Amino acid sequence: MANSKMRSEVMAHLTKEMIPFWKSLRDYENGGYIGYLGFDLKTDKKAVKGCILNSRITWFFANAYTLLKEDSLLDEAKHGFDFLKNVCWDKKNGGVYWSVNYDGTPAETLKHTYNQAFSIYALASYYEASKEKEALDMAYQLYDLIEGKMRDSLGYLEAFDEEFHEIDNEKLSENGVMASKTMNTLLHVFEAYTELYRVDHNEKVAEKIRWMMDLVAEKIYNPKLHRQEVFFDKNWNTIIDLHSYGHDIETAWLVDRGTTVLNDDAYKKKMSPITQDLTDQIYKVAFDGTSLANECEKGIVNEWRIWWVQAETVVGFLNGYEKTGRVEYLSAAEKVWGFIQEHFIDKRDGYTAGREWYWRVKADGTPDETQPIVEPWKCPYHNGRMCFEVIQRMDKEAF
Repeated sequence: MANSKMRSEVMAHLTKEMIPFWKSLRDYENGGYIGYLGFDLKTDKKAVKGCILNSRITWFFANAYTLLKEDSLLDEAKHGFDFLKNVCWDKKNGGVYWSVNYDGTPAETLKHTYNQAFSIYALASYYEASKEKEALDMAYQLYDLIEGKMRDSLGYLEAFDEEFHEIDNEKLSENGVMASKTMNTLLHVFEAYTELYRVDHNEKVAEKIRWMMDLVAEKIYNPKLHRQEVFFDKNWNTIIDLHSYGHDIETAWLVDRGTTVLNDDAYKKKMSPITQDLTDQIYKVAFDGTSLANECEKGIVNEWRIWWVQAETVVGFLNGYEKTGRVEYLSAAEKVWGFIQEHFIDKRDGYTAGREWYWRVKADGTPDETQPIVEPWKCPYHNGRMCFEVIQRMDKEAF
């Protein structure tokens, strides 16, 4: 079957290209992983190390180990965990910095809810892989910090200084607006708490997951436009006409994952129509038969093909197929994977080990040579997770 071919191709990409590439960026001298590789495939060993980058790499290796049971992967995950614990963590005020310098000294000391969420995500997965209780304890320290200092009664706030005074949300605001709340941060707190609940089943976390699904249903999801709104003021009023295609298809499967992990029939019933609507709308308006455009602002489509959007599209359409049996979703996932193989996986000579994806390409597959291969946002989280999801989903009877 075509999907068994896809599974084997994805497994080969994960094990022969992605994993060796990210292993090659390990910084044995200063800890963590090198923070920058240019389009010219030259590393900058003195580049700033994003704490999101390093938490996502830690998450990647922890999950790779859980899937493949190869000891070297657990060693990489421990290397990432040690860096988060010893370098990225603010030992005076709590929480995780935005970034550190190559030598481990603090760079940007602001605290962002989004950043704390990805550290929880990494720590929960590392706990599952290693059984190190300290990682779980640290995840709950960040959970308590988010719930105690980084939200109001209506939802999660965004950016704070190192002592947790609220500041402008420059890091997660785009498209010319300054957002007090964002769909993106809510989504990834949801994702992190889902992972934390999956590995420990703490009911206080489950209640927050339900609360966030209520926010998605009542504040974020726009049933008239069949999309999510993206940027908001503090009262959840949308402040821009923007349809983020990648976030909608990502949300569809992550929310379905949340209801599955909770095993809550009431929330499955509540959220399933929303996730199906998001998936169907993306298939109708954003998928061109081979790949997915980036977003649509005020009716104007941004046609760039972004690495993470393609990765989430593969998983989102596979999830849609599992839920509905609509074979066009399975076909779409396979076609986007074909586009990724042909146009996103960087086949140039010059890699010391493995290979990675381009940051973005035009609709015809031409890569943007101004964008690096690795930087604080460009990591093995989206495409690595796509690999894990494809492999695990295609091992099910549904496929």
